[in-house]
Amino acid sequence: MPKVRIKKGDKVVVVAGKDKSKKGSVLQVFPKESRVLVEGVNVVKRHTKPNAANPEGGILEKEAPIHISNVAVADPKSGEPTRVGYKVLEDGKKVRYAKKSGEVID
Repeated sequence: MPKVRIKKGDKVVVVAGKDKSKKGSVLQVFPKESRVLVEGVNVVKRHTKPNAANPEGGILEKEAPIHISNVAVADPKSGEPTRVGYKVLEDGKKVRYAKKSGEVID
């Protein structure tokens, strides 16, 4: 299984594909498939029958997963795409940080 440096709730930037340069937060991560679900990115239309959750049915728009290689974590300072590194703080806590600015990612 590949390393996943992107976590749920991260602010990411799409770096490739039809939604290039769009920003959003990660709603869900699928590490086995190497995919992430990003808010407002890769929106698809689903034709649904009426059911208990949606009594009218019809055409619904929802996000579809996008490959993890097509997104990059947004730098907390500038909002630009950046790579993620790990470092251990003085108190012994391991944290993720943006390689561009050196800022710690929450």
